[in-house]
Amino acid sequence: MNWDPFQREALAELGHRLYRVRMDEARAPLEAPASSGTVDPLWRALVRAAGTDALPQVELAALRRDPAAKRALWPRLRMLRGAARAR
Repeated sequence: MNWDPFQREALAELGHRLYRVRMDEARAPLEAPASSGTVDPLWRALVRAAGTDALPQVELAALRRDPAAKRALWPRLRMLRGAARAR
């Protein structure tokens, strides 16, 4: 978001720190799973959490209805995120 000088000054007085997104961190639009024609918000969240778009096959409907499936997925996402950071 672009702040005008008055807003930046007011936010600084309130103790807020303004951050700027670096362009190299901006991501291109994500690809949807092959079986879908649109990008599902849950898929985007999983890709963001994994730090890579190379996710294993995940049935999104099962994740939505089964809390145990969600809990089981998080360790795999953490592993993928660690591998993506190591590269």
